[in-house]
Formats: sequence, C-alpha cells, structure tokens
Amino acid sequence: MTERSRGRPRAFDRDRAVLEAARLFWRRGYSGTSTRALTAALGLSTSSLYAAFGSKAGLFEEAVRTYAERYREIYQQAVAAKDMQTVIERVLTDSVHEFTRPSDTHPGCLISSAVMTDSTSTLDTRAYIAELHSSNEQALHARIERAIQDREVTAETDAAALTGLIQAVWHGLSVRSNAETARDDLLATAQLAQQLICQQLTSPTT
Repeated sequence: MTERSRGRPRAFDRDRAVLEAARLFWRRGYSGTSTRALTAALGLSTSSLYAAFGSKAGLFEEAVRTYAERYREIYQQAVAAKDMQTVIERVLTDSVHEFTRPSDTHPGCLISSAVMTDSTSTLDTRAYIAELHSSNEQALHARIERAIQDREVTAETDAAALTGLIQAVWHGLSVRSNAETARDDLLATAQLAQQLICQQLTSPTT
C-alpha cells in the first residue's frame, strides 16, 4: 500500500493575516466577525490564531493599530519638513496615497467602516481614532506656530484657523476617497488646496 503524501503547510504570513482580518472587521465590525470567519479567511486553526494573536480582540487591536498608525507617521514625517509648503504638501498628498493604496495591500478606510460602531474590552475604536486625530492636529498646530515665530509665514497667520483648514481638507479628501474618487482627482484637489493656502501664507494682508 502506498503512503499518501501530505502537502507542506502554508507558511504563516502575519502581515497578510492582519490584512485579511482587517478586511473582515472593517466590513462587519468586531461583534459581527466570528472566530470561525477569521480562521477561514486566514487559513488558520483556532488554536493557531490564538497562539499568534492571543485572542480575537488581540487580532482586532493589531489590525486597527497597523492601519490607523500610518496616518500618525505621515503627520510626524510631514511636520519634520523644513518649510511649510512641504509640510502641507506631505500631509495632504501622502495621505491621499495612503487612502488610495491598492486593495491587495490595504483593507480600506477605517474611519467609515463598521469598526467605528463597535469596540472591544481592549480597544475603544472611536476613542482611539479621536486621540489619533487630536495628536495629528496638535503636531501640525505646533509646526505652524513655529513657522510663524521663524517668519516662514506672515505674522498675521492664525495658527488655529490654518490647522483647522488643513484638517478640513484632509477629512474632505478622506470622504471622497471612500466614494471611490480616483487618486489623480484627489491629488489634483490636494495640490490646488496646498497652492492656495501657501499663496495666502506668503502674501501680506492689506
């Protein structure tokens, strides 16, 4: 009797597992995503899922932080730029590129997903995202205040108002990306907004 050969088990790819889990959570919410659905999507047994992530809640938290924290990184890198034109450009255009990443490497936008109506005992998603936005806004506001002090922009610049304007454009781009607006169209809007804002910042008021 010939012995039946067994195929080699598929290597565990943590990044891919988090991506597939995020897609389910974003679409169904935390409560609406069963452990059975996760194991089927990830190709893992329940015991392997728990060994890798601790729990369903642990996997959820890793998925949220993995994709949401990229926006904090965008702001941190942007405010490190030497001039305000580059700061604004990087905040807006780098975010557009993140909003519109290919679906095979990105689960979609967390902000408008089913996740935002759900939470776990380990992570209150809405509170986490609110803190993320607040942190980004504070970093941008501090950079604008420094630009005023260093005379990169006119002394009449209102740091709070400018921060609010940039954030409003950012959120508008996010909403339009969720409506499947093409990347090139979003980039054109971001570039025009940046140009108009920078013209105002360098023109003395009369």
